Amino acid sequence: MSYITSDQLIARLRREIPEIDVHQLHDLLQKNPDLVLVDVRETDEWAQGRIEGSLHITRGFLELQIETYVPDRDRPVALLCAGGVRSLLAARDLQQMGYRRVVSVAGGFSAWKNAGYPFSTPRMLSEDQRHRYSRHTIMPEVGEEGQLKLLDARVLLIGAGGLGSPAAIYLAAAGVGTIGIVDFDVVDTSNLQRQIIHRLEDVDTPKVESAARAIAQLNPDVKVVGHQTQITSQNAFDIISQYDIVINGSDNFPTRYLVNDACVLLGKPLVDGSIFRFEGQVTVYDTSRGGPCYRCLYPDPPPPGEVPSCAEGGVLGVLPGVIGSLQAAEAIKLILGKGDPLVGRLLLYDALDAEFRTLKVPKNHNCPVCGDHPTVTELIDYQQFCGIPHPEASGNGAHQPAFS
Repeated sequence: MSYITSDQLIARLRREIPEIDVHQLHDLLQKNPDLVLVDVRETDEWAQGRIEGSLHITRGFLELQIETYVPDRDRPVALLCAGGVRSLLAARDLQQMGYRRVVSVAGGFSAWKNAGYPFSTPRMLSEDQRHRYSRHTIMPEVGEEGQLKLLDARVLLIGAGGLGSPAAIYLAAAGVGTIGIVDFDVVDTSNLQRQIIHRLEDVDTPKVESAARAIAQLNPDVKVVGHQTQITSQNAFDIISQYDIVINGSDNFPTRYLVNDACVLLGKPLVDGSIFRFEGQVTVYDTSRGGPCYRCLYPDPPPPGEVPSCAEGGVLGVLPGVIGSLQAAEAIKLILGKGDPLVGRLLLYDALDAEFRTLKVPKNHNCPVCGDHPTVTELIDYQQFCGIPHPEASGNGAHQPAFS
């Protein structure tokens, strides 16, 4: 058996693999928007500088991840490393995988930098963060860039009750950097059957404080902003405008209508959930995407007493865990810009039958808030319309009757 040295291998690859220099790469990046520049350097090298718009896949994961980022094997791909050797080896492997338009950048990033072409120093996760979020960053749909998006995101929870509890816990665990919580209630022992963010020692403590303490123990990266107040027409704009996404876990109709109206008028996506007994539902109201709002489904609040609350009708303790987790997942998808959020779709869950159903929800062009000719252009309080003298912005999530 004959062997070749590494020098002989590289010399052979230089004859077999097309190479371009950094000047040609610069021209291609300007003229060919279809070109994918893949940087295969290690993370510590990437931290020292990168070419704007390049895709970072370390050499060890290239073959495993390239199909996710570049499924079209006829798309032009330029491979870059520090000096132009690892990129040759990477190009050889991509050719064996069927990629037909692969080139290696001679001289690599060092040559690009020495030629005076622009580069930026990317923001990076710390070593502790890289370890904490390793199960995220290994996924191509998230990666380090996506995790940084999560850390920069600001999500507001309306209520720290049954739905707000699992949503808050999973958002915090995922590394959502700022979580606002609106709730003026205190923890009661009857909450502990389903509001998993609170503990027995938290009884009679404001839910905002209890939730903030639990999140701090889970993830020090997360900042909790507590709004220990009712959300009203006077403060809704001020509170909601501070956040990117709103998750509604309120248990009454005045709050649901008020939050919907505020989100529409501010252009904020609203991840809405509700639960009752064994049934729950989740959707995303995002009129900026052309989707409907809450009023498109339910133009007017129900008459007083028509729809029982969870306190009156009960709720299976694990149900808000399912629905609140789905709300957190939808919020994360919106932050990452990945997947197909539940805009224009209502996801229904029946725990007794263990069935999920999805219903399409059309936009109502006559909607008084988000329609073609809106009549609601400022916020009002809805207590008088719902027959509720003292609205609450906390609890388990009211169940609006789902249409069939």
